[in-house]
Formats: sequence, structure tokens, C-alpha cells
Amino acid sequence: MKYDVFGIGSALMDFLVEVEDNELSELNLKKGQFHLIDEEDSKKLLKKIKKYPVKTSPGGSCANTLHGVAIFGGNPVFCGKIGRNSHGDIYEEKMFKSGVKPRLARSEKITGHAITFITPDSERTFAVYLGAALELKKADIFLEDLKQSRILHIEGYQLEDKGLRDVSSQAMQFAKKHNIKISVDLGDSGIVARNKADILKIIEKYADIVFANENEANALVGLEPLEALNDIAKLTEIAIVKVGRYGSYIKQNNTIYKIPGYKAKQVDTTGAGDIFAAGVLYGIFSGWDLKICGHIGSYFAAKVVEEIGARLEHIDQKEVEELIKRVKRGERKSTMCFFR
Repeated sequence: MKYDVFGIGSALMDFLVEVEDNELSELNLKKGQFHLIDEEDSKKLLKKIKKYPVKTSPGGSCANTLHGVAIFGGNPVFCGKIGRNSHGDIYEEKMFKSGVKPRLARSEKITGHAITFITPDSERTFAVYLGAALELKKADIFLEDLKQSRILHIEGYQLEDKGLRDVSSQAMQFAKKHNIKISVDLGDSGIVARNKADILKIIEKYADIVFANENEANALVGLEPLEALNDIAKLTEIAIVKVGRYGSYIKQNNTIYKIPGYKAKQVDTTGAGDIFAAGVLYGIFSGWDLKICGHIGSYFAAKVVEEIGARLEHIDQKEVEELIKRVKRGERKSTMCFFR
């Protein structure tokens, strides 16, 4: 195969802003929640955050995961839609430079963006305008690249809007026909709750790998983590439920792997779940067993939470190799990493 992971997701510019709790209230945003906003509200917020130091980078859950795959040494492709504006140009250029092959269609709408407000307790509050990302069509999927990929990875945000859900379903149908593994990251408990029936059908029909945090798993099957893991595992080959500071559970067939969290000085949890998925997928297409895959994801999720932003700039392969050796020897330098 030419590519390791082919991803479909929302191409969003990330704007990261550190604020106090009272400033969040002044912006009329509920702390810790995901707010989907329209173009007018997004312009107002972008104007208001000019007084803060803002960190900008390409983002979106799937794009972050593929960036992680690239810095692990994999060869990923990202498929999404951007606007014909400077943000779109920057997005495409930075994705290419990070080692991800960008397959980005263009729209007359502006490039989508996600404003992430980070409070002193490291909690994240999102204000997201999807813009051009909502315009992704079936004709925009590069099926020849998908056909040459080991894994198709779909973010949960593609499963709410009916048009995007149809696009993703077509890609999953194509992947199934060509024996390509299909990975789905549920992404947000609200999306799961609002689209439970459709998402359950998609998982049962297409998914080989499902990523969920405990809230998303509960929204999907109404159960606590371990029971939810067992229920989801009935629908897919590999079920993964993340449990915050306590790490994660992975189940395949009748085997459950308890993966610990790794100790970290928490600064910002943005993107930790995305690189966790990248580590697991990297381990899978590299041929490692699921215990090692889980440790790779968990270890580097801890790295992400120690800095502002959703991405690591670099991963030392020697560090990955040493981690794998420690896991094989049964050593666990772990406990308490927050990731979602």
C-alpha cells in the first residue's frame, strides 16, 4: 500500500486562546462545551480575541490524528474542503510541510475555523464555524488514494450533518469493498447523542476500529466504560474506550487490554485524544500488538497535554523504540494523564 492512513475530516484553522473564567462568561460561552456558531458570530469572536495572544495552526480532529501519524513516520493522506482564501492556502501549505498529503477541494465559503478557549484549569471551550468544511461532496473524495491506503479514518464530526455523513458512508463502502480497515473516532458526546441511531448503524455496518471516550461511549450505548467497551466490541473488531486520567481500555475478541495513563504536567488537553488515536493506528499498521499500540497512544497523549496546542512538532523514533522495549519488559512508568 502507498499510504498508511487516509483520513476524511473537517479542515479547520485552530485559534488557541488562554482566558480567565470570567472572560469566558463575558463572551457568552458555556465553559467546557462545544459551540457550533454561524459566520456572523465567528466574525464577532475573531474580532474580540484580537486583544489576546493567539496561537494559530491547521486543525480538525482527523487532521490532527494524521499529523500524528506523519510524525510517527507514517504516510497519511487528508481529504477535506477549504475556502479560496489565505487561511485555506496556509492550511494546505502547513499540512504538506508536516508530512501529510493534502487532498483538499476548494469552496466559495471561507475556510472553517475552531476557536479554542483554554481556562487556567486546562478546560477547553470550543466555538466552531465549519464554513467550507460543510461543502465536502462525494466527488471530492480521492478514491484512487483511498484504494492505496491501509486504513480509512473518519472523525465523528463527519457523522452529524447528513451530507457529510453520506460522503463518509460512501467512502466507507468503497473501503469495505477493497478490504481497507475502517477507523471511526466518535469525537463528541453531543454529536453521538443527537445521532445515536445513525452512528450505531454505521459502526455495525462498516467500522473495524472505534475510538470513544467514556462520555461518548455512554451516549452511544448508555453504559459505564467497561460495560460500554463490551457492548461496542460486539459491533466492531477493535473497541477502545478512553477513561481520562486512568488511561484506556482496548478490546479485541475476548481480550481486554488495560492501558494506563502516563504522568504529565497538564497544561492543555487539546488534541490529546487525536494523537492517542494516531499512536494506536501507527501501532496497528506497523504490526504491533494492541497492548503496545495502546501504550504508544497513551504515552504521547501525555506529551501533548504538557503544552499549548493540539500537536507535537516532532517525535523521536528512539523514544518510541524505548517505550516499546519497556512495555515488552512489563515496565510501566505511568499514572494520571488527562486526555479525551
